Amino acid sequence: MEYTEVMEIVQTFLLDHKVALSIAVGVGVTLICVRRYAAGVRYTNTTTRLDGKHVIITGANAGIGKETAIDLANRGAKVTLACRDMKRAQDAADDIKQITGNQNIIVKQLNLASLKSVRSFAEDINKNEKRLDILINNAGIMRCPYWKTDDGFEMQFGVNHLGHFLLTNLLLDKLKMSAPSRVVTVSSLAHTRGKMNFDDLNQEKNYDSGDAYSQSKLANVLFSSELAKKLQGTGVTTYSLHPGVINTELSRHVAQSIGWRMLLSVVGPLIKTPNEGAQTTLYCAVDESLSGETGKYYSDCAKKTPSKEALNDEIAKRLWGISEKMVGRKH
Repeated sequence: MEYTEVMEIVQTFLLDHKVALSIAVGVGVTLICVRRYAAGVRYTNTTTRLDGKHVIITGANAGIGKETAIDLANRGAKVTLACRDMKRAQDAADDIKQITGNQNIIVKQLNLASLKSVRSFAEDINKNEKRLDILINNAGIMRCPYWKTDDGFEMQFGVNHLGHFLLTNLLLDKLKMSAPSRVVTVSSLAHTRGKMNFDDLNQEKNYDSGDAYSQSKLANVLFSSELAKKLQGTGVTTYSLHPGVINTELSRHVAQSIGWRMLLSVVGPLIKTPNEGAQTTLYCAVDESLSGETGKYYSDCAKKTPSKEALNDEIAKRLWGISEKMVGRKH
């Protein structure tokens, strides 16, 4: 076939399918734009070093926790992976060592659904570690069936809030000794749908997994803001954040439904990867511009305004007092 014949065939095809091709190009461009928007803002500071610093990250064996650990290990930090599953945590630690060349990656067991485990972990850190510069409360559970922790708390409130509440309080002396230091708590935009149901924090009367999750994420923001007030003048600063909509194991309970699996198969490629989801955590943990800020809420590497309830100081104080009683700790 001659070159001119081939070109005529191509031109004829393009003319016959002009509308379809225009639609396809339009859809393609739209998807690219949506993907770029969904990816969010990247934290571009790669120069800040953390040599000699110690970081603890809960739930760091996968997802944004592992991505956060990789970045901070690259900056020279000693990173402790605080995880429930020791095998998966060790596998993650081996990966991080290989990727970063940083061999100072420690694995310690922490089950946030057990206050005994939290106390044991904190005792180990306080006894054997000289310093703690950054505590990242990252681990979480989302929209699970109605389960209870070892201590009888609704699982999402118990793990997402109470476990981290006790852990942070038990490590405060170490954080103060290492000041300037930071506490970073991963919350969610879901906190805007949350209400603190003080009459039924354990959701025993009418359990809804979505409501319970939103309540626990609201508790994260309230905890961070109240903690900031209690730590004024100590050199310890606190931050809460929304990492974005991310394709991680956090959605494993929701993903059991056929509807969610169908939706994820369509929009999955358009939502954040774990690496993209870790960017605001890194910003809050590392960025020097935040050294004068504390108790604020962030998303896409910028300060944002949380929900009205999250800004209510009375609710924050009440939650703190109740949380102290629930975990058996009173200052």
